Amino acid sequence: MSHMHTLDNPIWQALISTHAHFAEAHNGARKFPHQVSVLAGFCEPAPDSYNSLAALLHPDERVGLFLEQPPDPPAPWTTPLLQMLCERRSPTAVHSNPAVIPLTQAHVPEMLALTKLTNPGPFGSRTHEMGDYFGIRIAGTLAAMAGERLKLPGYTEISAVCTHPDHLGHGYASVLIATLIDRIFNRGEQPILHVLPENTRAIQVYERLGFTKRAMLHLAVLRLNPA
Repeated sequence: MSHMHTLDNPIWQALISTHAHFAEAHNGARKFPHQVSVLAGFCEPAPDSYNSLAALLHPDERVGLFLEQPPDPPAPWTTPLLQMLCERRSPTAVHSNPAVIPLTQAHVPEMLALTKLTNPGPFGSRTHEMGDYFGIRIAGTLAAMAGERLKLPGYTEISAVCTHPDHLGHGYASVLIATLIDRIFNRGEQPILHVLPENTRAIQVYERLGFTKRAMLHLAVLRLNPA
């Protein structure tokens, strides 16, 4: 599969490179520890790869795969997933927002509470270990956050973008994303992200910040079949 672009299989590429230290591996499959991420990957979607992945799973554990094509046989839950790539910095308006603060281990309870409330995607007690996370605090409350998830050579994924319902409409998410974009470009990398295609409002925000639509992948959620 030498013709495949590295971004066509980003989870696998992260787990064999920058995030290899997280990898739980069996033959041709790898996955993150569940507290870090529910994501898993393999080099190619062959039967042996699925069998290798099954050997890594605990009973009732679910994992998410990013695939070029829908899985065969079909997974119980599969949905299209838009991958977007930022190839240029986009000028952003100057905001008089509160300062962007780094989020650390000490902020994990607040991060878990905010992601549970807003559901930007799975976020575990160790997800923050995947990259840098930032937030905006308003009157003592974590009002918005965003951070880095998958890291592979030349690219870093922006993820966990969310705003508390009481603080919508102030552009906090855009400020956080712009902060991450600058940091990623300053490292000589390009930002990527993944979003459900029906989330048109978010896509418009990402496009204003310099992202373009790159590919339509498929998110498949799998679990180990009971014996």
